[in-house]
Amino acid sequence: MNKQINEHIYVGELNTLAVNRVSEPGIYLISDDQTEVLLPNAYVTKSMEIGSFLDVFIYTDSEDRLVATTLKPYVYLYEFASLEIVDNMKFGSFVDIGLPKHILVPKNKQKSRSFDVGERKVLQLQLDDKTDRLIASEKYNLLKEIKDLEKNTEVQIILYSKTPLGYKVIVNNSYDGMIYHTEIFENLKIGDKKRAYVKNIRDDNKIDISLQKSGEKVSGDKIFDLLEKEGGKLAFTYKSEAEEIKEKFGMSKKAFKASLTKLLAENKIILEENGIKIKL
Repeated sequence: MNKQINEHIYVGELNTLAVNRVSEPGIYLISDDQTEVLLPNAYVTKSMEIGSFLDVFIYTDSEDRLVATTLKPYVYLYEFASLEIVDNMKFGSFVDIGLPKHILVPKNKQKSRSFDVGERKVLQLQLDDKTDRLIASEKYNLLKEIKDLEKNTEVQIILYSKTPLGYKVIVNNSYDGMIYHTEIFENLKIGDKKRAYVKNIRDDNKIDISLQKSGEKVSGDKIFDLLEKEGGKLAFTYKSEAEEIKEKFGMSKKAFKASLTKLLAENKIILEENGIKIKL
C-alpha cells in the first residue's frame, strides 16, 4: 500500500486514507494497517474511486463506531478553539465543533461556574481516558517544558482568560502564557486568535507575550492610513492621552510619538497646535 496514506487511523485528526470498497451506507476507507472506516453517503462524490486518496477527519458516531467526514472541524485533537455551547445535560454540556455530532464537555472537565446555551468557551479537544471518545475540556493538557521558543519567536496565541494583570493565553497550542495590559494597544476579547511574539520565558516556564515584535522598525503607515481615511486631518498631537491613542491607533503613546516623528521627518504631515494633517 502506498506510504502516503496513514499507517493507522487517528481519532480527532486529519487522516489520509484510500478508498477501499463501496457499500450501501457509503464508502469504506482503509489505512496502511488495513483498518477500515465508513465515509457516509452524505460526503461521497463521484470522483471518489477505488484506490483514490482522501483527507478525512475521524470521530465516533452515537454508537461509538469510527466514522469519517470530509467536513473540516473548528478544532483538532489537543488544539484550542472558542466553541459555542448548544445543549446542557446533568452529566455535562455539548458544544458545536462544526460536525453533525456535538462534542461533550463532561462536568468534571468544566471550570467555569456557568455553561449556558449560547455562551462560548475556550476549550481543548481531548480524548477521554476511559472511552477514547472525543471530548472538550476547560482543564487543559499543556506542555511544561518549553522547547523551540526564544525571545522574539513568532507564535500563534488564543486568549482564554482575563485577569487584573492581563490576558492568559495558549501559545502554539502547547504552552501557557500571558499578555500584560501594559503590552496591549488594541481591543481584545476572550477567544481571539492572534499572531504574537515571545517577550520573555520565565523561570516558572510561563511565557510573557507581546503583540509587537521587540525592536520592530518604526513605521508611520498606520497613522498615515487613518489620516487618508478620515479626510486628511486628525485631532492628535504629541500631547494626546495614551488611552485615546490606544483606542484610535492600537499602539502605545511611545510608538505613536516615534511614528509621528518619522512622518514629520519624511515631510508627509504637518503638526498643528490641535492636530495633524497630511501635507499637500
